Amino acid sequence: MNKKVTSISIMLLIISIFIFSVVSMKEERSLITNATKISNKKIGWGIKRNNNHEQPDVGSYNKKVLEENNGVCLGSSEKKYVYLTFDEGYEAGYTTKILEVLKNNDVKATFFITAHYVNTEPEIVQQMINDGHIIGNHTVNHKSMPELNQEQVKKEIMDLHQSIYEKFGYEMKYLRPPKGEFSEETLKYTNSLGYKTVMWSFAYEDWNEDKQPDELLSKEKIINNLHNGEIMLLHGNSKTNTDILDSIISKTKEMGYEFKSLDEFEK
Repeated sequence: MNKKVTSISIMLLIISIFIFSVVSMKEERSLITNATKISNKKIGWGIKRNNNHEQPDVGSYNKKVLEENNGVCLGSSEKKYVYLTFDEGYEAGYTTKILEVLKNNDVKATFFITAHYVNTEPEIVQQMINDGHIIGNHTVNHKSMPELNQEQVKKEIMDLHQSIYEKFGYEMKYLRPPKGEFSEETLKYTNSLGYKTVMWSFAYEDWNEDKQPDELLSKEKIINNLHNGEIMLLHGNSKTNTDILDSIISKTKEMGYEFKSLDEFEK
């Protein structure tokens, strides 16, 4: 009888240890999951300019999250390189002139385009490619990515990717998030799709066609804020940008800066 009781006790002890181990493992996995949970909190990109040709403050946390996920916003502080980029949601009649100015000055830029742009202006996109510029992904519908689920994010990016590849045999690899909005989650996910997120270290209010900034003041603002490793964002629907671009490029070179493409990016 004692042996039987002892055997039952041992069996109950083994079962208790097993149950405790299973519960502990579940709790441990839960703690790990919660500890490593990726945030989808929306981050709106912003910069604090320096007018003394020093690199601007882009926010230490934002920069850290971006760069941890293979994104870029600033190049080397030691080299006088400028990376010129344009956002192109639609064509306002200026891009052909912009391409002409770039060609005359031997400058390569990156054009971040939407599905609307490529669907309505395939000839201009082909010219960008022929002239040696980079085509970047600005998504299909220009929606804020943190407001979308992963399947929607994938569709916004990869539908445009596939369209560009089918039309031009060109494979995009740089992404500019619409509205300058992203999250840690969207950065990680878009990086897993093979894309490098490209933000900027200079931009100004140039996108409103009905309220175009003064040419002289705009040129002064752009020149005064030139800095090493700058990723310059201009909008291709801006008449002001189009009219001052040639003089901007000339002045930038005169000041010792060198225009580089994103494919030549140096941190």
